[in-house]
Amino acid sequence: MTNAQHPITAFRPGDEVVLARGGNTGTPGIFLRLRPDPNWADITERTGVVKSHPVEWLVHAGCEPGSEPARNVTSS
Repeated sequence: MTNAQHPITAFRPGDEVVLARGGNTGTPGIFLRLRPDPNWADITERTGVVKSHPVEWLVHAGCEPGSEPARNVTSS
């Protein structure tokens, strides 16, 4: 099912993030923007490479280990 509303992310450009899930768990980066599919985001990794990852895999840097990844919230 497709939701016509665009989700709002808890991240803002420039936020320090860490991958909390996926094959590269623990990878730090800087949040750049949401992709056209707002369930995906671009981050700049430590190496300077920009990569796309699911938003649900991201947490703000400094979150406690085991924290729930940030979730998109649909606007009302």
